[in-house]
Amino acid sequence: MAKATKKQVLGRGLTSILKDSKNKASSISKIKTNYSTEIEISKITLNPFQPRSAFNKEKLEELIISIKNIGLIQPITVKKLSKNEFQLISGERRLRAFKQLKINKIPCYIRKANDQESLEMALVENIHRQDLDAIEIAISYNRLIEEIKLTQEELSDKIGKKRSTVSNYLRLLKLNPIIQSGIKDGFISMGHGRAMINIDDEKLQLSIYEKIISKNLSVRNTERLIKSLKNPHIKKKNSNVLLDFTKEKNKTEKNLDTKVEFIFKNDNSGKIILSFKSKSDFQRIVKKINE
Repeated sequence: MAKATKKQVLGRGLTSILKDSKNKASSISKIKTNYSTEIEISKITLNPFQPRSAFNKEKLEELIISIKNIGLIQPITVKKLSKNEFQLISGERRLRAFKQLKINKIPCYIRKANDQESLEMALVENIHRQDLDAIEIAISYNRLIEEIKLTQEELSDKIGKKRSTVSNYLRLLKLNPIIQSGIKDGFISMGHGRAMINIDDEKLQLSIYEKIISKNLSVRNTERLIKSLKNPHIKKKNSNVLLDFTKEKNKTEKNLDTKVEFIFKNDNSGKIILSFKSKSDFQRIVKKINE
């Protein structure tokens, strides 16, 4: 029941979910016109408020194939600047796909929107996407807070997320830009980033980041490494555990031909987690273990 409620909240546009905020939605709740037509792509300029900076090449190729086979399912959204000039509000990946397919016209929804409304719609469309990385989500949250003038509490209430969730994303923006790029590119996870947030020394952040990648450390072992740096008397002990962990992890993954995670507790107990992709893969791994 809770999931359904959450989904309903996320399914509404930000103009709708902010309309009960005192004096904060009055300027963004007056979108008047909404109609669809085909517009020449050459007449459409990109949205300067687009928070998304990177587009997955594989996803774009999948969209191109889909458009070639069944056409465009959802038109892009633009606003009219003049008789022969339009500005993209949302749908940049769809527009890119049409350009690559060398199609001159694209179906569009035309909306009357000011700059703040354009930002709102671009941000909300991005938040609703499933393929956003953690940094893109953090940037979108931050822009909603700063440019639509919401507090973290108001934003968490309105988008159906816990305040702690919103805060955890926003704190990622305190990390060194190189580490932020590592999260965006999938070299480390959001969990790794969160583990490093409380380290003020950027050089130390980068040193830990390099260790995470070179030793393929899990989030749990990254936390242990950081704890050992804060407590020098246990540093040597934990470093040895991490080295042994990495060596055995790589050996086990090679033998079983699957991803393996070792989780150690302070009393040297723990557990091993094996990943499998299908029923047959599971049976293969079990057979390998029992050999």
